[in-house]
Amino acid sequence: MSQRRQKLELTWIGKDNRPRLEPRILLEDPAWSHHATHRVMDHDRFDNRLIFGDNLLALKALEQEFAGKIRCSFIDPPYNTGSAFTHYDDGVEHSLWLSLIRDRLELIHGLLSSDGSLWITVDDNEAHYLKVVCDEIFGRQNFVANAVWQKKYTVANDAKWLSDNHDHVLIFARDKEIWRPNRLSRSEEMNARYRNPDHHPKGPWKATPLHAKSGTEKGRGFKFTFRNGVTWSPPPGTFPRFSESRLRALDEDNAIWFGADGNATPSRKTFLSELRVEGPPAPTVWLNQDVGNNHEAREEVKSFNPEHPFDTPKPERLAQRIVELATNPGDWVLDSFGGSGTTGAVAHKMGRRWIMVELGEHCHTHIIPRLKKVVDGADPGGITEAVGWKGGGGFRYYRLAPSLLEKDKWGQWVISKEFNAAMLAEAVCKLEGFTYAPSDTVYWQHGHSTERDFIYVTTQHLTGDQLAQLSDEVGPERTLLVLCAAFRVPRGAGAERYPNLTVKKIPKQVLSRCEWGHDDYSLKVENLPKAPPKPGQIDLI
Repeated sequence: MSQRRQKLELTWIGKDNRPRLEPRILLEDPAWSHHATHRVMDHDRFDNRLIFGDNLLALKALEQEFAGKIRCSFIDPPYNTGSAFTHYDDGVEHSLWLSLIRDRLELIHGLLSSDGSLWITVDDNEAHYLKVVCDEIFGRQNFVANAVWQKKYTVANDAKWLSDNHDHVLIFARDKEIWRPNRLSRSEEMNARYRNPDHHPKGPWKATPLHAKSGTEKGRGFKFTFRNGVTWSPPPGTFPRFSESRLRALDEDNAIWFGADGNATPSRKTFLSELRVEGPPAPTVWLNQDVGNNHEAREEVKSFNPEHPFDTPKPERLAQRIVELATNPGDWVLDSFGGSGTTGAVAHKMGRRWIMVELGEHCHTHIIPRLKKVVDGADPGGITEAVGWKGGGGFRYYRLAPSLLEKDKWGQWVISKEFNAAMLAEAVCKLEGFTYAPSDTVYWQHGHSTERDFIYVTTQHLTGDQLAQLSDEVGPERTLLVLCAAFRVPRGAGAERYPNLTVKKIPKQVLSRCEWGHDDYSLKVENLPKAPPKPGQIDLI
């Protein structure tokens, strides 16, 4: 008897408590933005974004503009080693961490392009639970690999159990059937393995076997005699790698090696000049000599902030490996746990566009000074020399706008005093799913959802005459959503009087949409979202 297949899911305390996020607008602050004084290269990137604020709210703020556009998200979240939750037991700590990660990964999943990928550095404390959470969000079929990064090259002799020398890099594709990683660049060490002892006109080569582990039945009993009389057959249990005609062509091209004395097993000369420009596929073990280590990362950070180096930075060579495999020049790279700014610095030097989010004050003490040096060509460390970075481009600094609604002295929800007319129109457009695009000539066109559907946001009290005038200006071929403080229609007049208008009040129209006034969703118990309302219960905050 067949049994019903059940879906396995990871459960934890508070898993069903999901935040009702307010889609905030982003406010640029030119005082913190920075760009080069002149173009260094034709493809300099100036539209990079550094966002100061809670990363969950920032990801929600990016949703409308960047959904499906991010090619790579590389995040280095807090590792949940216990230091963030000194006063709470392990069960609460673990659950908090899983909720924090789950909510952010769901938004990142929606931001990734169909050929995009997610890369997460994490240690043994949560790696295996995180893998299951990612399986739920991305689908287990889209798991690519767990790369192991050697973060330390020394052994801790005082280790109580085993010396911890590695971290994990979990890799998920948005759609594994579409996504393909780039290959590694060829290194000088790889090329040094090719020599030319017989002075072949095609240049350096390396001897490679003529046999393969798999093949067809036609390969059994295969024999081939070369021009010098040597007869070759594949070793028992293997098959010929090349057909008889291909072997003959290789032999005539002097592309078969029989050893310096002519008595070695025949092998093919694989010429360096005939190889693809790119190197091999990336392995899943990343040694520190290839991608850096913690000590190297700290030294990089000291170069721009020697007095207060970041506690847990990642080396630029690690980020370079990920950006190299996951993206091409011009692609968007997202890091919502900005930290010391490694991802943005590396993406910038590699000609990618980037978005970083950071709530901590090190956004100003570490990230901005570092990125300014990168832009100005004054950062000689990290991967600068390896990629030939000379400076250029720039970035724009944004902060999250405050919550749209606040309570007045009577406890009533009102529009925040910090919002001017333009901010209000942009915020309401985002809430209603409209693209904010204010017209220079038509006062009631603040945004649009289609070519014929528009939105108008105002704090005015609209009279029946004003609505009638709006209706006439919109005309029968277009529709307009009007959000205003209040409106009055003539007695007895129904919706049929203004068939092209939909009129709603603010803030009443948006009260139940979000958790208003919630600015911090970080790793603190008091910042957890409220429990979901019971069936039939209305919870406005």
